[in-house]
Formats: sequence, C-alpha cells, structure tokens
Amino acid sequence: MGGWPIIDTPRLILRGWRPEDRAPFAALNADPEVMRFFPAPLDRAASDAMVDRIELGFAAHGWGLHAVEVRETGVFIGFVGLSQATFEAPFTPCTEIGWRLARAAWGWGYATEAAQVVLRRAFSVHGLDAVYSFTTETNTPSRRVMEKLGLSHVPELDFDHPRTPGWWGERHVVYRTSNPNAV
Repeated sequence: MGGWPIIDTPRLILRGWRPEDRAPFAALNADPEVMRFFPAPLDRAASDAMVDRIELGFAAHGWGLHAVEVRETGVFIGFVGLSQATFEAPFTPCTEIGWRLARAAWGWGYATEAAQVVLRRAFSVHGLDAVYSFTTETNTPSRRVMEKLGLSHVPELDFDHPRTPGWWGERHVVYRTSNPNAV
C-alpha cells in the first residue's frame, strides 16, 4: 500500500501490507501455538479485518504495524510495529510496540531486530514521548523481547485487560520506555 515507509534491517524488510500477505497472516493467526497468549486463534475474516484496521491506523497516525519479510527469501513472517492502545487502563491511551511472527520465524531474533528499529523511529522520526508494551503475565518470550529493547516493567501499571474478562490470561504486565531525546 502507498505511503508506508520501507525500513531495512540487516536481515529484514519492514513494509506496508500487500494483498498476498493476507493468506500467510491468516495462517499464523489460526495457529494455536502462535496465539497461545491470546484468547483464541483468529479465523480468516477476523485476520483480514485486522489487516484493514492496521492500514487505517497507519493512515491516521503515519506509523503502524509493518508487514515483515525476511530479506534473503522474501518470505512474509508477520508484523512488528506501533499501534494505538485505546482501551481503558491507567496508562491509556498510549502507543504500543508489538509483534506477532509465524512459528517458523521464532528463535532467530527477528522480533527484537525489527522492534529495535521501530522503537528508534518512534522517538527520532515520530517524536513520541513514551512507548509501552504489554502482554499476559506468562508470556515469557515477549517479555524477554521487551527487556532486550530496553523497556522496563512498571508493576504499578499491571492490569486486568478489559477486553478479556474471565480469560486465564486476563492479567497483563506493562513495560515502558521514554524518549531518550526528550528534554
């Protein structure tokens, strides 16, 4: 889609979404292992609706959740980027950094590599004051990525996600980092 920047890392390309990304994105959203820290896998319609929301979010903010492909192969592996969290919590509205990658892309450091460049751009290009990330208490892999990015756990902001009442993963931990260039 037009308007999305192409962001290069040593091994990845972060870019706008293409129609051909929808099928592999739906497949990773339907994978119970990929979605184990979410209330349920997504069907194709819900996955496509998510891509539509991602594209609308980018149009509204000038940033968003980038499609990610492996440079060497051109294979789409998921998303990494920024989104606007607007549900009711003590720290919202806020800008969240997040990621979701296909299982075959796990363990390669791709989430961290892509998120590092997104985080730098959040401050240097977009001028954000702070960036948050949150996940279920038991999502150790995502928490490790947050820590590698330099985000700090802010226990006093941990919360029960209002969109998941009664779900085992309702309790979420919150991580945050501030713009190092802020005066």
